Formats: sequence, structure tokens, C-alpha cells
Amino acid sequence: MRHFIRSAAVAIAMATASTFTLSAAMAADLSGAGSTFIYPVFAKWADTYKKDTGIGLNYQSIGSGGGIKQVTAKTVTFGATDKPMSDADLEKNGLVQFPMVMGGIVPIVNLTGVKPGELILDGKTIAQIYMGAITTWDDAAIKALNPTLTLPSTAIAVVHRSDGSGTTFNFTNYLVKLSPDWKEKVGSDTAVEWPTGVGAKGSEGVANTVKQTDGGIGYVEYAYAKQNNLSYSKMLNAAGKVVEPSLESFGAAASNADFKGAKNFNVIITNEPGDATWPIAASTWVLIHKAPDDAAATGEALKFFAWAYKDGKETAKALDYVSIPDSVVDLIKTSWKADIMADGKPVYAGE
Repeated sequence: MRHFIRSAAVAIAMATASTFTLSAAMAADLSGAGSTFIYPVFAKWADTYKKDTGIGLNYQSIGSGGGIKQVTAKTVTFGATDKPMSDADLEKNGLVQFPMVMGGIVPIVNLTGVKPGELILDGKTIAQIYMGAITTWDDAAIKALNPTLTLPSTAIAVVHRSDGSGTTFNFTNYLVKLSPDWKEKVGSDTAVEWPTGVGAKGSEGVANTVKQTDGGIGYVEYAYAKQNNLSYSKMLNAAGKVVEPSLESFGAAASNADFKGAKNFNVIITNEPGDATWPIAASTWVLIHKAPDDAAATGEALKFFAWAYKDGKETAKALDYVSIPDSVVDLIKTSWKADIMADGKPVYAGE
């Protein structure tokens, strides 16, 4: 389980949805579902938390759309989504949301002779590829971005998510900001009408499909690219600088996130300014009921999140996630005490 990405068990799960269960089914175990973007760090956190507290976590990495459905239906204690819910939807469903972690989405490619980090892409070119307007890797637009690379005439095999996905939301949100054509014809959401390509379920499915397809291109959270040894691209950012995906470039994007001034912590951090900024940065929010049917389970979940904010920073850093700043964590804990109640009392009793 500790080597979840590399393991044969997870390789099988890549074909469908992935689930990690870090302990036998126990009443005290936590339950959640949703974002595949946050899955790698959730898995590592849960492993350590189980050792420290004896409390396990059953998290279904089924995509943000699935997480929203399950938490709304009250089949799990919490959901996780890379697309924040609107104020109206939070109110209608009796939910609160708060950011858990930030990181980066990277284009991944399977291109013979091109090593990880050698290829350079920008938003306009990616939009044209995903619209089917650029069909081979030696297209003039790609060659212009990569004058020192010898690019083959291999056909580009576009891979996208087939499930409701917050990763897709942030990826298409970025393309909307860079391409008027994409904005007009496709738009941005957790699921869109893709002009071309094949769908794969979850970030695991996209990574696996690209890995098996010569000429393939997809988009995943950076940890999936690293752990699957996939060739990822550098990006031309809003400042016109070529940047590598890294903790530093993700952190540069996150530094502009004004969670303090945003109602319900609703901030999107794609295409942020700055010379060192990674342009496809993203956050994951946790969704939880503010008047839970099972207050004990919700209280245990909030303890886990509080532990992750405080003791999970190094684990997050090792996986190239950006931790939520302490000042914002203080705001989040204040919101827990004000908004998540059972029998007239706050469910969260921590500091």
C-alpha cells in the first residue's frame, strides 16, 4: 500500500477507480471520496496517521465529480474537489468547504527521444492540440517552441479524463484564459465536450493510457508524472518565461492566492502572474456537512485535517504539494467552529 502508484494492485485500479483502505473496516475509520489530484498525498498522510492514532482512512479516488455526489448523498463523511462549489450549491446542500493543499497539473507526453522536461509547450498550443487543429508532433507551432529538439512526425494521441474531474476543470480553466477559440467552443468545467481524443478514468487512467500510447499527450497532477516516470513538459507562463514544474513554481502561483479575502475560500490559481510561476496550478477543497448526521465521524475527520495541516507539511513537500499557510489554517479552524455544529455545539473542539 505504501508504494501505491508502483504496485500491481494500483496498476489494476488504474483501469477503473482507485481506492486505498489503510486498515480493515472499522467503525472509527474515516471515509472520503473525490479528487484524484490530492490522492497521492492523502495516501501518504493516511498511512502515517494510521500508525500514530490507529485510525484508518478509506478514500475513494474517483474524481471531484464523484466526490461531490457521494458527500452530497451522505455516503461518505467528506468529499474532495479541485473545483470549488458555488456559494449557492454549498448552501443548498448544507456543506462547507476549505482548501486542503495546492499543487500543479502538468502536460505529460509519450514521445520517443524526448526526455522528461525537454519539451516546451504553452497554453495556446495545448488548446490547438486538444481541439484537433495540431495533429503531429513536428507541427510548426511546436517546433517554434522547441527549436533545439528533433521532433518526429508522429501523430498526436490526445488523452483526457472521462470522469467528472477537478483536474479537468483547472486544465480547461487555464485553456479558457489562453485561447479565445477554446473559451467559445469548449469552455471550462469538470467535464466538457472534448473536440478530439480518448477518455480515461482518473489521473491514474490518463497516466497509464499516455504511458502505453506512442505520441500520447495528457494532463495529470505532478506526482503521477514523477512516480510513473512519465515525460512531462515545461511551460511558457503568463510572464513569457519557461518554467519547470516544481514545488517552487507551484508555490509562486499559490503565493497569489487570496483565501483570506474569498468567500468560502473560493480562489482559482491558474495563469497567475510572476516570472517563476507554474501556469496550471490548482487547489483541492474538502467538502463536509455543517450539520452532520454523524457528528463523531465528522469530528474525527476534522482532527485528521488539523493533523495534516500541522504534521503533514513535509510529506506534502516531498510530493511537490504546497501546504496551506498557517494564517489561512487559522481562518479555516475558525470557520469549523462557527459553521460545523451538532446539537448547538461546534463539532471541532481543537485549538
